[in-house]
Amino acid sequence: MKKSTELKKKFVAAAELVGAQVVDCKSLKQAIEYLAEQIDGPLLCPTFASGKRIKLVDKLSKAGVELITDDFRQQAPHAKAGMTGVNFAMADTGSLALESTAEDIRLATTLPEVHFALLDPLKIFTDSLAAVEPLRQLHLRDPRNYIAYITGPSRTADIERVLTIGVHGPKELHILLVPKLSSDPLEM
Repeated sequence: MKKSTELKKKFVAAAELVGAQVVDCKSLKQAIEYLAEQIDGPLLCPTFASGKRIKLVDKLSKAGVELITDDFRQQAPHAKAGMTGVNFAMADTGSLALESTAEDIRLATTLPEVHFALLDPLKIFTDSLAAVEPLRQLHLRDPRNYIAYITGPSRTADIERVLTIGVHGPKELHILLVPKLSSDPLEM
């Protein structure tokens, strides 16, 4: 238990250092309430395994969140935020890893100005070397899959070497730590 607490603290510090907002939720209900307070407009909510299992769409709807759950190509430009699960995270860099082969996942993580990511704290690894085995398993399951690493909000310094946030993706990244969401790093 002590090791997981230390990993979580290290992850939170690293993620906040790169500009992410990390919210340590005690329950899924608290995560839904936080999201409902933060979002002002439609939320892209693609299908992902843990979200489906916990009936995320139903819970968000009951909380009054306006959802986009289909026709993502047409609807994505109108979304204020996107929400996804996370396969696993690395504590040393505050990075998230998402199996993003499905276009809906990629759209939800790159087009809206805000990305909300649900992460079970048990899926935080020490570093990318500790994440090699789950990465192998993801690639064995489907060698053509797409894995996205997300470290903080989108940033670039290629315009006159001035750091700019949100040019090539979300301006904000909210990582919601939700216990008992899914401890399986192969499941988003």
